[in-house]
Amino acid sequence: MRILLVEDDSLLGAAVRDQIISEGHSVDWARQISKATDFILSAAYDLVLLDLMLPDGRGLDFLKGRRAAGDVTPVIILTARDQISDRIAGLNAGADDYLVKPFDLFELSARIRAVGRRYSGNPNPLVTIGDLEVDLAGRTVRRGGRPVPLTSREWALFEGLVQRPNQLLSKAQLEERLYSFDTEVESNTIEVYIGRIRKKLGPAAIETVRGMGYRLGSAERGA
Repeated sequence: MRILLVEDDSLLGAAVRDQIISEGHSVDWARQISKATDFILSAAYDLVLLDLMLPDGRGLDFLKGRRAAGDVTPVIILTARDQISDRIAGLNAGADDYLVKPFDLFELSARIRAVGRRYSGNPNPLVTIGDLEVDLAGRTVRRGGRPVPLTSREWALFEGLVQRPNQLLSKAQLEERLYSFDTEVESNTIEVYIGRIRKKLGPAAIETVRGMGYRLGSAERGA
């Protein structure tokens, strides 16, 4: 997933950023609403983690503005405000989940995965694809009953395809799952990782549509 983190606290923001990266996601970190707006207009995000109190405005107003503009990107609010009225206000403004500070980073990871599954149209974390058994919650893959280890970047790419089984993802869309704005993108990176995944999961696990992109294939054909 490509995640936008909107948080002005340096220590908490760094901890959340590192946790997101360790889970195999890419993250862009905005410390102000103005910067978050720039990011939103420049890239497609799978999820936004939003603080409510920011130096240049209220996160709730930012959220209301995005929803009014037709933006349906899922949002998890991160805030120190723990009153029921605050939670209701956040959910009514269009948030998908609400996490009160201080929170456990592993709980945050679990909520990110849960929201991601809901929006991908696949609330079931266990997916069977040919001879592959994919656990989206546990971030594991078994082929023919045997575990197949994937690196964090290999998982990030494969997860994106699993979550959109009938969709074609362009090279640019897959690159967004790996990199943040401050990371250099090499021209052959996606091809390299797709090749590594095919070696592990079978050559037909990922289908190439020449000149257009990639989509989930049938792993059985390559078994």
